[in-house]
Amino acid sequence: MTQPLAETLTHLRVGNQTFLIKFYQENRNLFARWARRQHQLEPAAAHELLRTVLVEFYDQVADGRLTKLPPDLRAYVYGMAAQNRQTTQTETDILPAAEAGRRRRLLGLFTQLTTDCQQVLMFFYFRGYNFEKVAGKMGFANATVARLQKSGCLRRLYDLHLRTQQAASPAGS
Repeated sequence: MTQPLAETLTHLRVGNQTFLIKFYQENRNLFARWARRQHQLEPAAAHELLRTVLVEFYDQVADGRLTKLPPDLRAYVYGMAAQNRQTTQTETDILPAAEAGRRRRLLGLFTQLTTDCQQVLMFFYFRGYNFEKVAGKMGFANATVARLQKSGCLRRLYDLHLRTQQAASPAGS
């Protein structure tokens, strides 16, 4: 991390993730200890959380939402992780059991989609990217291709949902 900060941001913006990979490797064990103390997370879950936060950090830099590195990057990343955990806990704490179950089933179906479909839907619905941005992130030719891909992925998710409903209902109904 001896690289000048401006150079680091430039490298991140053009897609060079070496800085983040090195940061992950150097800090994953410290982060896992922190996550165990603060959030009672097992090491594997803590590592996954750190990866998720670093991807979000990378997206912030690549999108121009973050124009300079924070003075203490580790504290910034830990803050992002704490916010991520708080948001996740708040959402599940206030959900009625039926809604939480519905979301778990939907997430199970979502994981059956291809990785590309999962990414397209995540970019559009959870990150709020427009079709131009989805096309850029996924390497599609243009926004129309991204829109068609999203539509096809949503159709596959719906078809999976229908099949599981039909399989769960009695044959005579």
